[in-house]
Amino acid sequence: MSGDARDFKNLETRAAIKFFFPQSKAPKEIHAILVETLGEHAPSYPTVKNWVAQFKRGELFHLLCASSWTTQNSDHPEIIDQIHELILEDRRISAKSIAGQLGISREQVGSIIHEDLDIRKLSVKWVPKCLNAHQKRQWCQSSEQLLEFYSARYK
Repeated sequence: MSGDARDFKNLETRAAIKFFFPQSKAPKEIHAILVETLGEHAPSYPTVKNWVAQFKRGELFHLLCASSWTTQNSDHPEIIDQIHELILEDRRISAKSIAGQLGISREQVGSIIHEDLDIRKLSVKWVPKCLNAHQKRQWCQSSEQLLEFYSARYK
């Protein structure tokens, strides 16, 4: 299953939970309905319980609007630029702290980092997903040197 199809299925499942939530159904009841409807593709009970708790706290509304955020990414290049600048300033910065600094959700930051900027976390640093041959060789050499240094030091 592609990532888009999986995200859409999760979005539909959250929408179903959001539908049953105001009807004062317990998480066990909601899970039973989902298992009956979706069979083996239903989320686990702890997942349903977690989503219900987050709906109670009002934390999952933006996840139901995830598709609208994806279209908004292209409309907000300044946010993308700000995130890119923060990462270039400190490659060890976390997505959570970026979200706190810019006042957007952690999921939105993750979407921009992975989809728009095409960057991933390697060890503790953000690096471009596609390294050229020279960069890969340099990365491997420095990693080997560090390994040798620490192996010799802590034997």
